[in-house]
Amino acid sequence: MKNKTLAAWLTFLVGPLGLHRFYLYGLGDLLGWLLPIPTALGLYGVERVQTFGQDDPMSWVLIPLVGFTIAGCALNAIVYGLMTREKWNARFNPAAASDHPAGGTRWLTIGAIVCSLLVGTTVLMASIAFSFQRYFEYQVEEARKISE
Repeated sequence: MKNKTLAAWLTFLVGPLGLHRFYLYGLGDLLGWLLPIPTALGLYGVERVQTFGQDDPMSWVLIPLVGFTIAGCALNAIVYGLMTREKWNARFNPAAASDHPAGGTRWLTIGAIVCSLLVGTTVLMASIAFSFQRYFEYQVEEARKISE
């Protein structure tokens, strides 16, 4: 039986590594294997900033990848947490009755939804702000080069 509360917490906590996909769909899930790639690239971008400084253009592209991956997984945790018991059991527990408790919403499920909403929104807004800030700084630098 696939438990909705466990799936929501796995998606929120270790979603960028794809572990929730393995829990829900098994080890043959392609997206579960591909999900760590943007996470690793984003973390590599963070390392590049620490090594080369904030003026490294490659890090501008790489860092938002980890942010958008975390935000996407938080959104997915919210979707899982808000799914009705009948829909959850029909999708992830097809052999069980539609009112099986594994698809039920508990207080821990609500906690996963709230944490996902708070963290996901913060990370998404920070990633968007970082991306736009770096883009506009780049545009200003290019304008200065042209005007000289």
